[in-house]
Amino acid sequence: MSEESLNGRNYTRPTNKEKYELLKKKNEEALEGGGKERIEAQHKKNKLTARERIHLLLDEGSFEETGKFVMHRAKDFGLDKQHYLGDGVVTGYGTVNNRLVYVFSQDFTVFGGSLSETHAEKIVKIMDLAMKNGAPVIGLNDSGGARIQEGVVSLGGYADIFYRNTLASGVIPQISAVMGPCAGGAVYSPAITDFIMMVENTSYMFVTGPNVVKTVTQEDVTAEELGGAGTHSTKSGVTHFSCANEVECINYIKRLLSYVPQNCEDDAPQLPYQVQGDESRPALDTVIPDNPNQPYDMREVIEGLADEGSFFEVHKNFAENIVVGFARLGGRSIGIVGNNPAFLAGVLDRHASTKAARFVRFCDCFNIPLLVLEDVPGFLPGTDQEWNAIITNGAKLLYAFSEATVPRVTVITRKAYGGAYDVMNSKHIGADMNYAWPMAEIAVMGARGASEIIFRKEIATAEDPEAKLQEKVDDYTNKFANPYRAAHRGYVDEVIMPSETRRKLMKAFKMLENKVATLPRKKHGNIPL
Repeated sequence: MSEESLNGRNYTRPTNKEKYELLKKKNEEALEGGGKERIEAQHKKNKLTARERIHLLLDEGSFEETGKFVMHRAKDFGLDKQHYLGDGVVTGYGTVNNRLVYVFSQDFTVFGGSLSETHAEKIVKIMDLAMKNGAPVIGLNDSGGARIQEGVVSLGGYADIFYRNTLASGVIPQISAVMGPCAGGAVYSPAITDFIMMVENTSYMFVTGPNVVKTVTQEDVTAEELGGAGTHSTKSGVTHFSCANEVECINYIKRLLSYVPQNCEDDAPQLPYQVQGDESRPALDTVIPDNPNQPYDMREVIEGLADEGSFFEVHKNFAENIVVGFARLGGRSIGIVGNNPAFLAGVLDRHASTKAARFVRFCDCFNIPLLVLEDVPGFLPGTDQEWNAIITNGAKLLYAFSEATVPRVTVITRKAYGGAYDVMNSKHIGADMNYAWPMAEIAVMGARGASEIIFRKEIATAEDPEAKLQEKVDDYTNKFANPYRAAHRGYVDEVIMPSETRRKLMKAFKMLENKVATLPRKKHGNIPL
């Protein structure tokens, strides 16, 4: 310390060394979060700290923190006596596989990760930077919700984040990992983002918790049952990935990022690929059973078409009658949508329609070509579906495909019946290339149902109605339950052997890589929500 005179009064000025020591002390204080005891409590719950999560996510040594010394401004309810550097959230930027990303990680050891005015400001700042620089935002959520002591100020902070989530939608990829509680208004930010990941047994999401549910509806339900990873990955479809632990969750984020571009102006990622001689896949010739009513798993087809080990399924445990996910074809990142006959015969219902529509719209936002594998017997009938808006929900998928301007290729592997044929990326709604396998059945409905309607009187008056019905079924099958009528009309570009499909797709997507399509000038469409 050195003594100096200021306005006739002596004061002690710190030396540079002492200033350096102060900075070092503050940096150490910021790294401690809520203190060792709370960090240990976090670990006992099988949860990592905010900084440990960032360390696992980002490339070694790439993280640059912003707002490390920010503190809350509130003074009510004893907050004037509690201050923690960083105010419950770690924010900054770094790289994942050498690609720029922005990240915020909420710190449950500080005020339970609750969101305050300054906590929100830190998140908003990195979201603004991400928009300006065209890079993904990753949110690692672990928060008790709005900081009650700050009242409406904390609610305003949430709204500031929601607003930016909405502005960023379709501009930059946004990924939310829920790694602890996420309740009340806090759930809406992840809901607006592109993908949500949850960790089994340690994370949950709900608008109102078990206690409120008990008070209002008299239902006894646990937090896990109400809004855990299992619930949201199977029943509601809110979360896209249910992860066994936080390390798996972070690895999923990294893998997901490898398939998506940095922003809407960027092209889908493409890895170097050397053609492996003969690209035919003979095993695909035996995937489809001879019996058209026998199921098979569409994932077998996907694995046969995509680059080995590249398929990354999204929403795996929700609406299993349709499969969506990312893969690579000749190194090129593509999105895949496929009906799955192994579950509900691959029928389209309200959940499958919305699941696929959401995925299609994401791929179109970020220039990821779409491959559609079609084996669909129609839309699921019944009062449950009709009363729960299968019309509107089915229209979402129709709208999503119709609006998509990315390269779009369809392969009809077996059934393509009724309105579902139209909806599943048909030539009529803008698909670029449509292929069919020889066993494809493209018709208004199945041969038996069609025959029962068309030849009802003839069958009823026949000496042997069952024999007459079978005769008409065989006749209808020969005439309509094949891909050739559609091919004659140009609705199918080519009927191909299953084993040749991979080679055909690689050429088709290569041909379409410079596709330019524009929609009519408008403010925005009005998707049937």
